Amino acid sequence: MTITLHSVATLSILPRFKGLKAALDQGEAYCAERKVDPSVLLTARLAPDMANLIQQVQLSSDHAKGAFYRTAGVPAPSLADTETTFAELHARIDKTIELIHAITPEQMNGREDETVELKLRSRVLQFTAHDYLIGFALPNFYFHVTTAYGILRHNHQPLGKTLYMGG
Repeated sequence: MTITLHSVATLSILPRFKGLKAALDQGEAYCAERKVDPSVLLTARLAPDMANLIQQVQLSSDHAKGAFYRTAGVPAPSLADTETTFAELHARIDKTIELIHAITPEQMNGREDETVELKLRSRVLQFTAHDYLIGFALPNFYFHVTTAYGILRHNHQPLGKTLYMGG
């Protein structure tokens, strides 16, 4: 079996989104069972200067889209960061997965050495598609998904590694 950009991105991202959706379900159930206002959990953060749970899901979505679209050399569709509920976060993940499935293996594979430019506020970063996917997009995706888990776990959710792995 050949390792390809598309297979690496797919096998890295899709199971984590499955696990994140299940973790969000547990958070929502916890709020319902304990009669906790869901906004308390949705706006929770691990540290004052870190993004909250909603923002962590939004950022994981953005890095997942970027992993596929930028590697394929296609502009990534923008999603408005307007989510305020568990249902809206689920819809965001579902939309991101739908967008990911729109990128074919043929669009990504073979582009390992193509240039990917990432425009930030104060500078432009340049990578090869391979280096962007492996060294930037996936680590950022993992960071935000893991931080979302950390927020939920810190708020008494009995989440484990099996769920994170998508099982």
